[in-house]
Amino acid sequence: MNSDSVTKMVVPQAMLDMNSFVCKHDPDKRSCFSIAMLAAFLQLLRGKARAASQGPAGALLLAAVLIFTIVADVLGNVLVILAVLRNKKLRNAGNIFVVSLSVADLVVAVYPYPLILSAIFHNGWTMGNIHCQISGFLMGLSVIGSIFNITAIAINRYCYICHSLRYDRLFNLKNTCCYLCLTWMLTVVAIVPNFFVGSLRYDPRIYSCTFAQTVSTSYTISVVVVHFIVPLSVVTFCYLRIWILVIQVKQRVRPDCKQKLRAGDMRNFLTMFVVFVLFAVCWGPLNFIGLAVSINPSKVAPQIPEWLFVLSYFMAYFNSCLNAMIYGLLNQNFRKEYKRILLTLWTPRLFFVDLSKVGTEGMKSKPSPAATNNNRAEMHL
Repeated sequence: MNSDSVTKMVVPQAMLDMNSFVCKHDPDKRSCFSIAMLAAFLQLLRGKARAASQGPAGALLLAAVLIFTIVADVLGNVLVILAVLRNKKLRNAGNIFVVSLSVADLVVAVYPYPLILSAIFHNGWTMGNIHCQISGFLMGLSVIGSIFNITAIAINRYCYICHSLRYDRLFNLKNTCCYLCLTWMLTVVAIVPNFFVGSLRYDPRIYSCTFAQTVSTSYTISVVVVHFIVPLSVVTFCYLRIWILVIQVKQRVRPDCKQKLRAGDMRNFLTMFVVFVLFAVCWGPLNFIGLAVSINPSKVAPQIPEWLFVLSYFMAYFNSCLNAMIYGLLNQNFRKEYKRILLTLWTPRLFFVDLSKVGTEGMKSKPSPAATNNNRAEMHL
């Protein structure tokens, strides 16, 4: 089986299989549509990555993809942050991590991605080693921050649905802020060793200053395990436990349990589940390529087609603009707030008046997470 057929199986088919699974639990099929559209886009991006290894025209195609990613990243994640700030229903403990995830996605759009565009147009890195190191550091900060925030969101959802009686105590404002600080502290600690190992280097194949997978076998394996496999294992455990509870509630497996899940609970869970799956799909190929290369660099590296290597990176880059789209497609409160923000932008005075109310409303009332968009499971035992 050649690498072309492997890519077809790994990316689109996996997403389509997940699509059919999610559709069964999604009444209005919004998540089905979003996943199918992304699978089609990844097929298109695969063709662009193949072309990128064949000349300047391909590089321009990658530049077009990156420009779209930057614009969608900035606009989408700014909308997410403003939506949470403006909408009282969205200001809760769970969405603190959603805002944090948006900040992590914004980091790459405002500095590393523009430098990659510059390298594409100049056919090489012209910004000097300092900018290269800063760009690589921020790229790592963004991706590790994203996966750690996705892990925090999964733990939050797990506690919210599976341990709802203790949720208010576990995720009060003080504790949530501590968890958030811990998330970013771990992110910084995880990325700092790159400077000592010397693994941040410019790669002309992807026009990026990024983590060099061939620097150290043991270090690369550690990075993939600690930064990708372990967090995804934690997230998988949390979501599996939630799925098991959902199935038990629907089928009434436990006759002594009268637990009910509101439609909003399932909607919010599906939204974050799709965010997690898309992150795994977009970043999985790059991590598995890195793992394979690090185990046997001299044998494996030459066998990986350049277009596949380029595709894995630009799939990962593209992920930074997806989350805001998913919230808008699958979450009614986010979708309504997006519309309000876009409409009020046409009348700036109204926009700033609405924004000024955020502080006063927050001081008047501090809504419990149980009364917000993250609709809580009702427990009747």
